[in-house]
Amino acid sequence: MAATSTQTYIYKGIDKKGNRVEGEVSSSNGSLAKAQLLKQGIRAKSVKKKAKPLLGGGGKAIKPLDIAVFTRQMATMMKAGVPLVQSFDIVAGGSENPNLSNLINSIKEDVAAGGGFANSLMKHPKYFDELFCNLVESGEQSGALETMLDRIATYKEKTEILKAKIKKAMTYPIAVVVVAIVVTGILLVKVVPQFAETFSSFGADLPAFTLFVLGLSEMAQKYWWMVLLGAGVFFAMYGKLKEKSPAFRAYIDKLSLKVPVVGDIVFQSVCARFARTLSTTFAAGVPLIDALDSVAGAAGNSIYEKAILKIKEEVSTGTQLNYAMAQSKIFPPLLIQMTTIGEESGALDDMLDKAATYYEDAVDNLVDSLTSLLEPLIMSVLGVLVGGLMIAMYLPIFQLGQVV
Repeated sequence: MAATSTQTYIYKGIDKKGNRVEGEVSSSNGSLAKAQLLKQGIRAKSVKKKAKPLLGGGGKAIKPLDIAVFTRQMATMMKAGVPLVQSFDIVAGGSENPNLSNLINSIKEDVAAGGGFANSLMKHPKYFDELFCNLVESGEQSGALETMLDRIATYKEKTEILKAKIKKAMTYPIAVVVVAIVVTGILLVKVVPQFAETFSSFGADLPAFTLFVLGLSEMAQKYWWMVLLGAGVFFAMYGKLKEKSPAFRAYIDKLSLKVPVVGDIVFQSVCARFARTLSTTFAAGVPLIDALDSVAGAAGNSIYEKAILKIKEEVSTGTQLNYAMAQSKIFPPLLIQMTTIGEESGALDDMLDKAATYYEDAVDNLVDSLTSLLEPLIMSVLGVLVGGLMIAMYLPIFQLGQVV
């Protein structure tokens, strides 16, 4: 279904009791906004499109974690017996992010106007993916929306926790490396030239190491802008290629699986996502073949995405899931065995849930191990870089002292 662009309108009118009211409503156009208000018992006197702020709008960006919290709150409200539309009001009123409140109010207006919950979510594909919308639609059709929202909330929470663990593993070393590069650059551009002026008056041959560092300093002073420009172009091209080129993305995904320690984290996280997504969709009553489509989209790695789609083709011809997974030769024996037990016992969703928890814990342990391993290594690299530059600058002074 194509997403419909919605806009915010400011209205003034009179309610059923004859009181003057004003507020905001989200709709695709002014006429529909008036119709929505009329259904709510408000006779609009004026409906004007809300002007956008000059600097791009206030409030924080809506993050996936915000959507997870929203889903959990909606599940809690509905389990407590609060009507759906009223639940939107409560959750929107409790949000500290104006953008999230506006999003929830927009969904509420659509639902209050007679649209289904899932159809309302489909109008905001930036925040609610196909899997999310399909599960909500399944919950609406089965009459168990609160149960489905609870499952979706658990799925989103587990997924975001897993992403946070992986981000934690990558952020620390990258941040330290960036700091090391910046500090080294400052030393080469600002500090080393001061020593160079002093050495020019020595009238003696300088050590080879000092000459090497002075050469690096001269290059840094002349070409620092080229280095920055080159780095910017490299990262821009990398991002563009990864977004536009399936072949390049597949190469990077394949390479990421082979990097020591990091590759193991990527592998375990893919297994966790596979098990968690398939467990959630299968428990929701989604047919296995359709569920595998969602699993492929949530894999997070193009190599595994292709493999899962291949498994889907085999399952659609009558092959058992565990056998198709074994034939792909990229899933670990433990995950295949747990899938086999789940299929034989008729409790596939439960066994996959246990498998997902196991691999999520494995990712957590690997991240902690990686952090413990990298901390002394990174400190050593920093020490060698900064200490090496300082030694190179003081070597001529030490030699001069020995001569005197």
